[in-house]
Amino acid sequence: MSDLKGICVPICTPFDKSGDKVDEGALTAHVDSLLDAGVHIILSCGGTGEFAYLTEAERRRIHTLVGKQIQGKARYVVQSSAISTRDTIENAKVAENLGAEAIMVLPPYFEGPTMDGVMWHYEHVAKAIKTPIVIYNIPQHTNRDVTPDLFARLLKIENIQYIKDSTGNFTRIQQLVATGGKVFNGGDTLMFPALMSGCTGVIWGGANATPREAVQLHDLVAAGKLAEAAALWKRILPAQLFFWTHDYNSAVKTATNLLGGKVGICRKPALPLTDAEVAELRQALGALGRPLASAA
Repeated sequence: MSDLKGICVPICTPFDKSGDKVDEGALTAHVDSLLDAGVHIILSCGGTGEFAYLTEAERRRIHTLVGKQIQGKARYVVQSSAISTRDTIENAKVAENLGAEAIMVLPPYFEGPTMDGVMWHYEHVAKAIKTPIVIYNIPQHTNRDVTPDLFARLLKIENIQYIKDSTGNFTRIQQLVATGGKVFNGGDTLMFPALMSGCTGVIWGGANATPREAVQLHDLVAAGKLAEAAALWKRILPAQLFFWTHDYNSAVKTATNLLGGKVGICRKPALPLTDAEVAELRQALGALGRPLASAA
């Protein structure tokens, strides 16, 4: 299996107008839009996919639909985290059977273990499957930080080689790259410098709204056209700053809808943006120079 690299989009999960039901038609259309834009990897039921608000049956249905639709047109990663090691392994095996090319796993969260327990968790998940694991580090939500030192230890496990780091800390990103592991940046405001710093790629929730610009940014950096990449990033950045400083999933979904997508609202208790916030977001998106639709 070739290495994962490039732009990975953790897809939004579209709901109907009530937010009670997954809108499978809208999900299919959104996946198509990402494939048409040329994204390299699609990840189902990540944080941007509101996995915490989905039932396990809903998650598995989404994983199945997305995996069947991709059909080799992009790489496919499945977010398989659970609080217990037992449930994480069960989720990971389901994902593996669905053809996932990698499985993303958080450290155990809520009443989390010691860091030795975190290590034990990853060791036992890795032993239970053959599919590569992407460690998902977002300590602001899990209260468990996969530090560069811990990542270096985890890299000794055969099928652990990737990490998504969503700390939003560029120093941390460079420290992780220095371990020799394959690093995906998850902090939206750092995508351009992260791509220049040796990251394998980025896992970019905000790219639900701007997949073509995200792919173009990656391609310009890869080609060494850094002045062009910097000019493009200047247009992309205002929206990323908005996402990072507001209710993230509501902001990304609103931006996606404003730019012509149809991913609906977030499931409660995540609330829609206020009118004032939508106006601020419209201004930020204006830097892209693209026409804007209704936020609904």
